[in-house]
Amino acid sequence: MWQYDQKSLNKFNKICVVEKLSLSLSRGPLANFKVIEIGSFIAGPFCGQLLADLGAEVIKIEPPKSGDTMRTWGSSRTPNGDSLWWPVIGRNKKSMTLDLRSKKGQEILKKLVAESDVLVENFRPGTLNDWNLSVESLSELNENLIIAQVSGYGQTGPYSKKPGFGSVAESISGLRNLTGYPDLPPTRVGISIGDSLAGLFATVGVLASLVARDNELGCGQNVDVAITESILAVMESIIPEYTANGAVRERSGPILPKLAPSNIYPTIDGNYVLIAANADKLFKKLARAIQKPELIDDIRYSTHLSRGENQAGLDKVIENWTITKSTTEILNLMTQEGIPAGPVNDVSDVVADPHFLEREAIVRVPHEELGHITMQGAFPKLSKTPATIRWAGVKLGEHTDMILQERLGYTHAAIKSLRDGKII
Repeated sequence: MWQYDQKSLNKFNKICVVEKLSLSLSRGPLANFKVIEIGSFIAGPFCGQLLADLGAEVIKIEPPKSGDTMRTWGSSRTPNGDSLWWPVIGRNKKSMTLDLRSKKGQEILKKLVAESDVLVENFRPGTLNDWNLSVESLSELNENLIIAQVSGYGQTGPYSKKPGFGSVAESISGLRNLTGYPDLPPTRVGISIGDSLAGLFATVGVLASLVARDNELGCGQNVDVAITESILAVMESIIPEYTANGAVRERSGPILPKLAPSNIYPTIDGNYVLIAANADKLFKKLARAIQKPELIDDIRYSTHLSRGENQAGLDKVIENWTITKSTTEILNLMTQEGIPAGPVNDVSDVVADPHFLEREAIVRVPHEELGHITMQGAFPKLSKTPATIRWAGVKLGEHTDMILQERLGYTHAAIKSLRDGKII
């Protein structure tokens, strides 16, 4: 770990405030669209988060009393015991409690669906049918409705009814087998990457469906997103490598097999730097930068192919140089010479990184308990209709009464009856 200076930290506090003030006026490109989210955990709610960041009105339906599991998920919490993940994945959403297992709860959801553009759910396939909320019946209520269904294995196929967590999907789709060192058991990436990828693909599907609906299609459609397939989509060329040549890609640790040099290297101050100089021109620059110009004409390293064959030896030469230099010295030199390189940051480095601060990629958002909470910004950056963070995840059911009154016309007495009946 290496630390940025206090100047960067001071700049952080300033930029966070500026970001909130400057972007809060943007309505976002999806400001006119209404989304209902009835998912839980990560994959479906992450899609809802992205759509909400882009300006959509997202009403998150949660079970009364318990709410979404993400409200208590994770090892790090606020002093009151609430999840520090919830303010992120719940941001920009309205929270409404509703018992979807009850007939009255189902009727209310149908009323909301009838006037919405998108429904996002990530229950096990068949759950909506069990709740009298089949895709067919919801589509009949609103032919313009786009229904995004995120599941472990998709809505069809022999695995469709199996419980499908992201971790299992990462394993079955081949990602876990490629993660870690070759002499150790497979490991996880460090985040719930499978779930997040599924949320991203669900968002893509929703956006594409909105365009199709409002152009040539003229109606809504179903978006079937499998976590397994979302992972397969980013698995590069592993399938043709095997089917064409019988090659089975394996775990390789931090290196790019046969692409050298591209690795992490230790520094004298106990950190690591990543140096990626595997192109011929870049390697020549690196050889001169580390005062080893003889490497350029060395038969072991003179070509792309030869460096790949002698990767371990080359990495050792570079390591023998980096271990005598500080992280700052190395990175400054790499920048000067035009060689791609960067520190291996932990989160304390990330929140103080001057580049992230300048781009307002990390922001401070008002939070009821903490005063403010710091989180990653809303991406991507759009020049005229930017995504924004309007508020952090709210209390369970904070908008229930408002939605019932303003959207559906329920009276105070009717709402009280629903609450007494534990429907909301």
